[in-house]
Amino acid sequence: QLHLVESGGGLVQPGGSLRLSCEASGFTFSTNTMFWVRQAPGNGLEWVSTITESGGNTYYADSVKGRFAISRDNAKNTLYLQMNSLKPEDTALYYCALNIFGGGKGQGTQVTVSS
Repeated sequence: QLHLVESGGGLVQPGGSLRLSCEASGFTFSTNTMFWVRQAPGNGLEWVSTITESGGNTYYADSVKGRFAISRDNAKNTLYLQMNSLKPEDTALYYCALNIFGGGKGQGTQVTVSS
């Protein structure tokens, strides 16, 4: 059974950093392109970043480009999102997923950027 567990969120001041993790199980992680998506209060799901199976290609939403970095460790079945220079508008529930629509996402991890 597919299972994605996000962690690493928290409360951080503007300009701060966080590193999110997503542990995957129940499917062949290394053969799947993976995604981070987020949902801010009152908003729909927003795509954040994508990484291909081997990690050789990465893609970012314009809103996070240059500040966020997606990576993966296929030996550990784990996906990461390094978030730097955080802004209040990055406040959201962050999910890892199997597609841009949030397929298979877990319960998410809350990121709150506030002074």
